[in-house]
Amino acid sequence: MNNAYDLAGKFAIVTGGAKSIGKSIAQLFLANGCDVIIWDAHRAEVPGARSFLVDITRSNDISAALADLEADQRIDILVNCAGYLGRTTTFKDHAPNDWRRIVDVNLAGTLQVTQAVLPYMLRQRSGRIVNFGSLAGKEGLPGIAAYSAASAGVIAFTKALSREIADDNVFVNCVAPGPIDTDMIRDLGQEVVDRMILDSPMRRLGSRDEVAHLVAWLCTDASRFNTGAVFDMGGHQGS
Repeated sequence: MNNAYDLAGKFAIVTGGAKSIGKSIAQLFLANGCDVIIWDAHRAEVPGARSFLVDITRSNDISAALADLEADQRIDILVNCAGYLGRTTTFKDHAPNDWRRIVDVNLAGTLQVTQAVLPYMLRQRSGRIVNFGSLAGKEGLPGIAAYSAASAGVIAFTKALSREIADDNVFVNCVAPGPIDTDMIRDLGQEVVDRMILDSPMRRLGSRDEVAHLVAWLCTDASRFNTGAVFDMGGHQGS
């Protein structure tokens, strides 16, 4: 895709930007003039981006990463893309330490990062926050009940927070990927992937770049009447 986005001079934090969808978002932001910092529990190798090792479930990691910024640093964009799928299993057999990790990363981590970054945006009275949920959070999928629940929480959080801060010119939206060609999806097994493809009118997996382009658009002034919205990325019409 050759689409261009007016992100010149903007400053963005992208969690989970070391690989997969988060990495594609960071790369697209950089290509469009945005200054990017990646927060990830794994070391990020994205030319042009600065990166910090941040486990978003640990408040000390978040505080240390923010303390490294200049005192007058603007934060124009926050993309909460860090996620953890966990095991695919019936909930009856799902080990509590794993489903708690799913909730800690996907839901509590998103809340924790947002609460730490939001004061910057409120002071400057502008900002864009893009949270990552999942189609599982809208539909509820067997075998990933905890992940579905955590994703639903992200969607509800997006809608609630958007109502609180719309008057401050800070817009909060959610992207809900479905069958996107990522390691997370491939790890579900070929049978599950084939079923996802058959279930999609487009008969294919989406690409990470396609998700990144939606996020980039949401962070430009072209998207100035969208807040509290959930954008499906499932190859079919949303509901």
